[in-house]
Amino acid sequence: MLMSIAAIVLGLAVLVWSADRFVDGASATARYAGMPPLLIGMVIVGFGTSAPEIVVSIISALEGNPGLALGNGYGSNIANIGLILGVTALISPISVHSQVLRKELPILLVITLLSLALLWNGMLARTDAIVLLVVFVLLMAWSIKQGMNDGKDSMTSEEVQELEDNPMTLKQAIFWLVAGLLLLVVSSRILVWGAVDIAQAFGVSDLVIGLTIVAIGTSLPELASSIAAIRKNQHDLAIGNVIGSNLFNTLAVVGLAGVISPMEVASEVISRDFVVMIGLTLSLFVLGYGFKGRPARINRFEGALLLTIYLAYTGWLAQGVLGGV
Repeated sequence: MLMSIAAIVLGLAVLVWSADRFVDGASATARYAGMPPLLIGMVIVGFGTSAPEIVVSIISALEGNPGLALGNGYGSNIANIGLILGVTALISPISVHSQVLRKELPILLVITLLSLALLWNGMLARTDAIVLLVVFVLLMAWSIKQGMNDGKDSMTSEEVQELEDNPMTLKQAIFWLVAGLLLLVVSSRILVWGAVDIAQAFGVSDLVIGLTIVAIGTSLPELASSIAAIRKNQHDLAIGNVIGSNLFNTLAVVGLAGVISPMEVASEVISRDFVVMIGLTLSLFVLGYGFKGRPARINRFEGALLLTIYLAYTGWLAQGVLGGV
């Protein structure tokens, strides 16, 4: 048991650190390749901060633990909005200026509802997973087009500042791109082993482990990057990290796991986890988009409310686990 706990702690620590190095290396490499700053923020950083979830879910599916992969994807979405944006808004209210992000908010809501429709029959079939991946490819194509056309978006200057704050030579960028990715794979493998071992020891489903311990751990890169962004007054990057990550999680993370290992979806995923995820996504849409003259921002009170919902949800999960012991 001590080995399993140590594996989770070590796996999460290396996972978070390597994800950060991977994002820095990928962003710098993309800049040397001439990619527009906005596109780097939307695609490269979005993929990089979701890399832990993607690798963990792929390994989980390959090793016959699809519930862990599903819990990781949806649990990370819930943590991103409730925990990360909640904590970040408590530190400093978050304002949304980017028109690109305001376009992505309704897309995130629609994609969340689409994933619910695909899982409504209690199965994530391979065809369902392929639909998610096709939508993901189309979304990436749209993002690339937006990144190329909206060069004057407010998020562009924030991404330029972020790149200038972390200068790298081309050799350094490529080294951290490759090394970060390799460490991501190794640390994810260690984390999955530890999480599954503990789940089996306590008789807890790998879905719940994925929704809690693994989801929080793999969301730490988003937490770190959002807090760092808000301290630099880069509000659009702070919320952009979460929107991009949730899009990747819903489509790529769950889609890849489903293609590798089609799975039955427990009824509580629909009745419990999706209810919370859709509720938080709808809240983010309302707060981040702004309606009827209301500013597009998340103030401290609203951040506290998001965090309270997340803590109540986690308590709900814990009560279910304790009640079954």
